Amino acid sequence: MEVDSSLCLRCGACVSICPVDAIEATDSYVRPNERCTDCGACRKICPVGAIK
Repeated sequence: MEVDSSLCLRCGACVSICPVDAIEATDSYVRPNERCTDCGACRKICPVGAIK
């Protein structure tokens, strides 16, 4: 999983949908942690397509 920070709104949709609690988000960034399984749930829910 990779987040395009220029597109990311930091809305938190990806954080709330992640089944393994693998997304860290602050006011400055959104990024996966070591628990990320690349399941794609976050990509599907991102309203601006910021997650690759």
